Amino acid sequence: MKKLIVIFGLLLLFSCANEEFEPHQYSKVTVEDVYTDSISIRAITMMQGNVGFAGSKNTFGIYNTGAGKVVTQKIKQDSLDIEFRAVASTSTDFYMLSVANPALLYKTGNRGKMELVYQEDNEKVFYDAMRFWNDQEGIAMGDPTNGCLSIIITRDGGNTWNKLACEALPDGSNAEAAFAASNTNIAIVGNNTWIATGGKKARIFYSPDKAKTWQVFETPIVQGEPTQGIYSVDFYDEMNGFVIGGDYTQPENNKANKAVTNDGGKTWKLVGEGQEPGYRSCVQYLPGREAKELVTVGFKGISFSNDGGQTWKQLSNEAFYTIRFVNDSIAYAAGNGRISKLRFE
Repeated sequence: MKKLIVIFGLLLLFSCANEEFEPHQYSKVTVEDVYTDSISIRAITMMQGNVGFAGSKNTFGIYNTGAGKVVTQKIKQDSLDIEFRAVASTSTDFYMLSVANPALLYKTGNRGKMELVYQEDNEKVFYDAMRFWNDQEGIAMGDPTNGCLSIIITRDGGNTWNKLACEALPDGSNAEAAFAASNTNIAIVGNNTWIATGGKKARIFYSPDKAKTWQVFETPIVQGEPTQGIYSVDFYDEMNGFVIGGDYTQPENNKANKAVTNDGGKTWKLVGEGQEPGYRSCVQYLPGREAKELVTVGFKGISFSNDGGQTWKQLSNEAFYTIRFVNDSIAYAAGNGRISKLRFE
Protein backbone atom coordinates (compact mmCIF):
# COMPACT_ATOMS: atom_id res chain seq x y z
CA MET A 1 0.00 0.00 0.00
CA LYS A 2 2.81 2.46 0.89
CA LYS A 3 4.43 1.82 -2.49
CA LEU A 4 1.16 2.55 -4.28
CA ILE A 5 0.76 5.83 -2.35
CA VAL A 6 4.33 6.88 -3.21
CA ILE A 7 3.85 5.99 -6.89
CA PHE A 8 0.52 7.85 -7.02
CA GLY A 9 2.13 10.90 -5.38
CA LEU A 10 5.00 10.91 -7.86
CA LEU A 11 2.60 10.61 -10.80
CA LEU A 12 0.51 13.49 -9.46
CA LEU A 13 3.62 15.65 -8.93
CA PHE A 14 4.90 14.85 -12.41
CA SER A 15 1.52 15.63 -13.93
CA CYS A 16 1.28 19.00 -12.15
CA ALA A 17 4.84 19.91 -13.08
CA ASN A 18 4.07 19.37 -16.77
CA GLU A 19 0.82 21.30 -16.91
CA GLU A 20 1.17 24.06 -19.48
CA PHE A 21 0.16 27.58 -18.63
CA GLU A 22 -3.00 28.55 -20.49
CA PRO A 23 -3.12 32.32 -20.89
CA HIS A 24 -6.33 34.26 -20.61
CA GLN A 25 -7.54 35.60 -23.93
CA TYR A 26 -9.33 38.63 -22.57
CA SER A 27 -10.89 40.73 -25.33
CA LYS A 28 -13.08 43.14 -23.35
CA VAL A 29 -13.71 44.58 -19.91
CA THR A 30 -17.09 45.44 -18.43
CA VAL A 31 -17.06 48.63 -16.36
CA GLU A 32 -19.66 49.14 -13.62
CA ASP A 33 -19.50 52.38 -11.63
CA VAL A 34 -20.04 51.74 -7.93
CA TYR A 35 -19.37 55.30 -6.72
CA THR A 36 -19.48 58.65 -8.46
CA ASP A 37 -18.74 62.11 -7.08
CA SER A 38 -16.94 65.30 -8.02
CA ILE A 39 -13.60 64.21 -6.52
CA SER A 40 -10.42 62.83 -8.00
CA ILE A 41 -9.41 59.40 -6.64
CA ARG A 42 -5.87 58.13 -7.22
CA ALA A 43 -5.50 55.85 -4.18
CA ILE A 44 -7.48 52.74 -3.24
CA THR A 45 -6.75 49.73 -1.05
CA MET A 46 -8.51 46.39 -0.58
CA MET A 47 -9.72 45.98 3.02
CA GLN A 48 -11.04 42.51 3.81
CA GLY A 49 -12.79 42.46 0.46
CA ASN A 50 -14.00 46.06 0.63
CA VAL A 51 -12.47 49.11 -1.08
CA GLY A 52 -10.95 51.86 1.04
CA PHE A 53 -10.19 55.13 -0.73
CA ALA A 54 -9.26 58.77 -0.31
CA GLY A 55 -9.09 61.63 -2.78
CA SER A 56 -9.45 65.33 -3.26
CA LYS A 57 -11.69 67.77 -1.37
CA ASN A 58 -10.76 66.31 2.05
CA THR A 59 -12.77 63.18 1.19
CA PHE A 60 -12.24 59.55 2.17
CA GLY A 61 -14.47 56.52 2.44
CA ILE A 62 -15.14 52.83 2.03
CA TYR A 63 -17.14 50.86 -0.51
CA ASN A 64 -18.79 47.84 1.10
CA THR A 65 -18.74 45.32 -1.73
CA GLY A 66 -21.21 42.98 -0.03
CA ALA A 67 -23.86 45.62 0.65
CA GLY A 68 -23.04 47.64 -2.47
CA LYS A 69 -22.93 50.85 -0.46
CA VAL A 70 -20.41 53.67 -0.06
CA VAL A 71 -19.85 55.68 3.10
CA THR A 72 -17.77 58.86 2.83
CA GLN A 73 -16.50 61.44 5.28
CA LYS A 74 -14.51 64.66 5.12
CA ILE A 75 -11.44 65.49 7.19
CA LYS A 76 -11.43 68.93 8.79
CA GLN A 77 -7.94 70.30 9.48
CA ASP A 78 -7.98 74.03 10.06
CA SER A 79 -9.20 75.52 6.77
CA LEU A 80 -6.98 73.34 4.54
CA ASP A 81 -8.12 72.00 1.19
CA ILE A 82 -6.59 68.51 1.45
CA GLU A 83 -5.92 66.04 -1.34
CA PHE A 84 -5.02 62.44 -0.56
CA ARG A 85 -3.08 60.38 -3.10
CA ALA A 86 -1.72 57.65 -0.81
CA VAL A 87 -3.69 55.15 1.27
CA ALA A 88 -2.87 51.83 2.91
CA SER A 89 -4.55 49.29 5.16
CA THR A 90 -3.69 46.52 7.60
CA SER A 91 -5.96 43.91 9.14
CA THR A 92 -7.04 46.46 11.73
CA ASP A 93 -6.51 49.98 10.37
CA PHE A 94 -6.84 52.36 7.44
CA TYR A 95 -4.27 55.06 6.66
CA MET A 96 -4.23 58.05 4.32
CA LEU A 97 -1.52 60.57 3.47
CA SER A 98 -1.93 63.95 1.81
CA VAL A 99 0.16 65.59 -0.88
CA ALA A 100 1.74 69.05 -0.67
CA ASN A 101 2.55 71.18 2.36
CA PRO A 102 1.79 70.30 5.10
CA ALA A 103 1.94 66.53 4.71
CA LEU A 104 -0.77 65.01 6.89
CA LEU A 105 -0.96 61.29 7.72
CA TYR A 106 -4.12 59.95 9.35
CA LYS A 107 -4.84 56.60 10.95
CA THR A 108 -8.02 54.90 12.15
CA GLY A 109 -8.45 56.08 15.73
CA ASN A 110 -9.65 54.22 18.80
CA ARG A 111 -12.59 56.62 19.05
CA GLY A 112 -14.04 55.73 15.68
CA LYS A 113 -12.60 58.62 13.67
CA MET A 114 -9.40 59.31 11.76
CA GLU A 115 -6.60 60.74 13.88
CA LEU A 116 -3.57 62.74 12.73
CA VAL A 117 -0.40 60.72 13.55
CA TYR A 118 2.23 62.51 11.45
CA GLN A 119 2.70 66.01 10.08
CA GLU A 120 5.58 67.39 8.05
CA ASP A 121 5.91 71.07 7.23
CA ASN A 122 8.20 71.92 4.33
CA GLU A 123 7.63 73.93 1.18
CA LYS A 124 9.00 71.01 -0.87
CA VAL A 125 7.12 68.20 0.86
CA PHE A 126 5.02 66.00 -1.45
CA TYR A 127 4.27 62.37 -0.56
CA ASP A 128 3.37 59.92 -3.31
CA ALA A 129 2.67 56.41 -1.98
CA MET A 130 2.28 54.26 1.13
CA ARG A 131 2.39 50.51 1.86
CA PHE A 132 2.63 48.16 4.87
CA TRP A 133 4.76 45.04 5.31
CA ASN A 134 2.56 43.80 8.17
CA ASP A 135 0.20 45.16 10.83
CA GLN A 136 3.02 46.96 12.63
CA GLU A 137 5.49 48.09 9.97
CA GLY A 138 4.83 50.44 7.10
CA ILE A 139 6.51 52.85 4.70
CA ALA A 140 5.62 55.99 2.76
CA MET A 141 7.71 57.81 0.18
CA GLY A 142 7.76 61.22 -1.41
CA ASP A 143 9.76 63.83 -3.28
CA PRO A 144 13.09 65.15 -1.96
CA THR A 145 13.09 67.84 0.70
CA ASN A 146 16.76 67.77 1.78
CA GLY A 147 18.63 66.29 -1.15
CA CYS A 148 17.23 62.75 -1.05
CA LEU A 149 13.91 60.94 -1.35
CA SER A 150 11.55 61.43 1.57
CA ILE A 151 10.96 58.06 3.23
CA ILE A 152 9.09 57.69 6.51
CA ILE A 153 8.77 54.46 8.48
CA THR A 154 6.51 53.17 11.24
CA ARG A 155 7.30 50.17 13.44
CA ASP A 156 4.39 50.51 15.88
CA GLY A 157 1.27 50.13 13.77
CA GLY A 158 1.31 53.66 12.42
CA ASN A 159 1.16 55.48 15.73
CA THR A 160 4.54 57.14 15.14
CA TRP A 161 6.56 57.74 11.96
CA ASN A 162 10.25 58.56 11.54
CA LYS A 163 11.95 59.99 8.49
CA LEU A 164 15.08 58.27 7.17
CA ALA A 165 18.20 60.41 7.09
CA CYS A 166 19.79 60.94 3.68
CA GLU A 167 22.85 59.08 4.95
CA ALA A 168 20.73 55.92 5.15
CA LEU A 169 19.90 56.05 1.42
CA PRO A 170 21.93 55.69 -1.77
CA ASP A 171 23.00 58.91 -3.44
CA GLY A 172 20.03 60.70 -4.88
CA SER A 173 19.20 63.99 -6.51
CA ASN A 174 16.86 66.86 -5.82
CA ALA A 175 15.63 66.39 -9.38
CA GLU A 176 14.85 62.69 -8.85
CA ALA A 177 11.34 62.40 -7.47
CA ALA A 178 8.19 60.36 -7.98
CA PHE A 179 4.67 60.77 -9.32
CA ALA A 180 1.61 60.69 -7.08
CA ALA A 181 -0.41 59.20 -9.91
CA SER A 182 -1.74 55.89 -8.57
CA ASN A 183 -0.24 55.07 -5.14
CA THR A 184 1.95 52.42 -6.82
CA ASN A 185 5.44 53.89 -6.47
CA ILE A 186 6.13 51.22 -3.83
CA ALA A 187 6.01 47.43 -4.28
CA ILE A 188 6.37 44.96 -1.40
CA VAL A 189 6.90 41.18 -1.39
CA GLY A 190 7.74 39.75 2.02
CA ASN A 191 10.52 41.88 3.49
CA ASN A 192 11.54 43.14 0.06
CA THR A 193 10.70 46.69 -0.96
CA TRP A 194 11.06 48.46 -4.30
CA ILE A 195 10.56 52.21 -4.84
CA ALA A 196 10.27 53.69 -8.34
CA THR A 197 11.44 57.18 -9.26
CA GLY A 198 11.28 59.60 -12.17
CA GLY A 199 12.33 63.03 -13.30
CA LYS A 200 16.08 63.46 -13.77
CA LYS A 201 16.53 59.74 -13.19
CA ALA A 202 14.20 56.74 -13.43
CA ARG A 203 15.61 54.24 -10.95
CA ILE A 204 14.59 51.55 -8.48
CA PHE A 205 15.52 51.88 -4.81
CA TYR A 206 15.58 48.42 -3.23
CA SER A 207 15.63 47.20 0.36
CA PRO A 208 15.76 43.49 1.31
CA ASP A 209 15.06 44.11 5.00
CA LYS A 210 12.06 46.41 5.40
CA ALA A 211 13.94 49.69 4.82
CA LYS A 212 16.92 49.02 7.08
CA THR A 213 19.43 48.96 4.20
CA TRP A 214 19.15 50.17 0.60
CA GLN A 215 20.60 49.74 -2.88
CA VAL A 216 19.69 51.54 -6.10
CA PHE A 217 19.39 50.10 -9.62
CA GLU A 218 19.29 51.84 -12.99
CA THR A 219 16.44 51.35 -15.49
CA PRO A 220 16.16 52.09 -19.24
CA ILE A 221 12.85 53.95 -18.79
CA VAL A 222 12.72 57.40 -20.44
CA GLN A 223 14.10 60.02 -18.04
CA GLY A 224 15.72 63.42 -17.78
CA GLU A 225 12.67 65.71 -17.83
CA PRO A 226 10.41 66.50 -14.84
CA THR A 227 7.43 64.68 -16.42
CA GLN A 228 9.34 61.55 -17.48
CA GLY A 229 10.09 58.35 -15.62
CA ILE A 230 8.50 55.41 -13.83
CA TYR A 231 4.93 56.05 -12.71
CA SER A 232 4.14 52.58 -11.37
CA VAL A 233 5.93 49.43 -10.18
CA ASP A 234 4.58 45.99 -9.28
CA PHE A 235 6.27 42.74 -8.31
CA TYR A 236 4.66 39.33 -8.67
CA ASP A 237 7.23 37.64 -6.44
CA GLU A 238 10.77 38.30 -5.23
CA MET A 239 12.23 38.00 -8.73
CA ASN A 240 9.63 39.11 -11.27
CA GLY A 241 8.63 42.75 -11.54
CA PHE A 242 7.32 45.31 -14.01
CA VAL A 243 7.50 49.09 -14.35
CA ILE A 244 5.52 51.43 -16.57
CA GLY A 245 5.35 55.14 -17.14
CA GLY A 246 6.63 57.44 -19.82
CA ASP A 247 5.68 61.11 -20.08
CA TYR A 248 2.11 62.14 -19.31
CA THR A 249 2.52 65.24 -21.49
CA GLN A 250 3.24 62.94 -24.47
CA PRO A 251 0.85 60.05 -23.78
CA GLU A 252 1.11 58.52 -27.26
CA ASN A 253 4.88 57.96 -26.93
CA ASN A 254 5.27 54.21 -26.47
CA LYS A 255 9.05 53.88 -26.47
CA ALA A 256 11.15 53.28 -23.33
CA ASN A 257 8.07 53.31 -21.10
CA LYS A 258 7.71 49.61 -20.20
CA ALA A 259 10.31 47.30 -18.65
CA VAL A 260 10.53 43.92 -16.93
CA THR A 261 12.94 42.33 -14.44
CA ASN A 262 13.52 38.68 -13.62
CA ASP A 263 16.30 39.15 -11.06
CA GLY A 264 14.59 41.11 -8.32
CA GLY A 265 15.06 44.52 -9.89
CA LYS A 266 18.82 44.49 -10.39
CA THR A 267 18.50 44.65 -14.19
CA TRP A 268 15.62 45.76 -16.41
CA LYS A 269 14.79 45.09 -20.04
CA LEU A 270 12.52 47.22 -22.22
CA VAL A 271 9.50 45.39 -23.65
CA GLY A 272 6.79 46.34 -26.10
CA GLU A 273 9.00 48.93 -27.75
CA GLY A 274 7.07 51.07 -30.22
CA GLN A 275 3.85 49.25 -29.29
CA GLU A 276 0.83 50.41 -27.39
CA PRO A 277 0.25 51.30 -24.67
CA GLY A 278 2.00 54.63 -24.33
CA TYR A 279 1.93 56.50 -21.03
CA ARG A 280 0.11 54.72 -18.22
CA SER A 281 -0.16 55.58 -14.52
CA CYS A 282 -0.61 52.11 -12.96
CA VAL A 283 0.34 48.51 -13.68
CA GLN A 284 -0.66 45.39 -11.73
CA TYR A 285 -0.01 41.67 -12.08
CA LEU A 286 -3.06 39.44 -12.15
CA PRO A 287 -2.96 37.16 -9.08
CA GLY A 288 -2.10 33.51 -9.62
CA ARG A 289 -1.03 33.93 -13.23
CA GLU A 290 2.70 33.11 -13.00
CA ALA A 291 3.92 36.68 -13.62
CA LYS A 292 2.69 36.44 -17.21
CA GLU A 293 -0.49 38.50 -17.10
CA LEU A 294 -0.72 42.23 -16.36
CA VAL A 295 -3.20 45.07 -16.68
CA THR A 296 -2.26 48.71 -16.98
CA VAL A 297 -4.54 51.72 -16.75
CA GLY A 298 -4.32 55.46 -17.39
CA PHE A 299 -6.29 58.34 -18.82
CA LYS A 300 -5.88 56.76 -22.29
CA GLY A 301 -7.51 53.44 -21.38
CA ILE A 302 -7.07 49.88 -20.13
CA SER A 303 -4.59 47.41 -21.65
CA PHE A 304 -3.91 43.71 -21.02
CA SER A 305 -0.87 41.48 -21.58
CA ASN A 306 -0.74 37.68 -21.29
CA ASP A 307 2.94 37.26 -22.17
CA GLY A 308 4.75 39.15 -19.43
CA GLY A 309 4.37 42.55 -21.08
CA GLN A 310 5.90 41.68 -24.45
CA THR A 311 2.66 42.47 -26.27
CA TRP A 312 -0.51 44.28 -25.21
CA LYS A 313 -4.15 44.53 -26.19
CA GLN A 314 -6.23 47.65 -25.58
CA LEU A 315 -9.46 46.45 -23.95
CA SER A 316 -11.15 49.78 -23.30
CA ASN A 317 -10.78 53.53 -23.70
CA GLU A 318 -12.22 54.10 -20.23
CA ALA A 319 -9.98 56.39 -18.17
CA PHE A 320 -8.70 55.38 -14.74
CA TYR A 321 -5.75 56.33 -12.55
CA THR A 322 -5.31 53.19 -10.46
CA ILE A 323 -6.47 49.56 -10.19
CA ARG A 324 -6.41 46.68 -7.67
CA PHE A 325 -7.37 43.05 -8.36
CA VAL A 326 -9.69 40.85 -6.30
CA ASN A 327 -8.92 37.78 -8.41
CA ASP A 328 -7.71 37.14 -11.95
CA SER A 329 -10.87 38.47 -13.60
CA ILE A 330 -12.33 41.08 -11.23
CA ALA A 331 -10.77 44.34 -10.11
CA TYR A 332 -11.66 47.77 -8.77
CA ALA A 333 -10.35 50.91 -10.43
CA ALA A 334 -10.56 54.59 -9.53
CA GLY A 335 -10.26 57.78 -11.50
CA ASN A 336 -11.66 61.23 -11.92
CA GLY A 337 -15.00 61.23 -10.11
CA ARG A 338 -15.55 57.51 -9.76
CA ILE A 339 -14.71 54.05 -8.49
CA SER A 340 -15.68 51.15 -10.76
CA LYS A 341 -15.85 47.38 -10.71
CA LEU A 342 -14.09 45.83 -13.70
CA ARG A 343 -14.85 42.38 -15.11
CA PHE A 344 -12.34 41.01 -17.61
CA GLU A 345 -13.82 38.67 -20.20
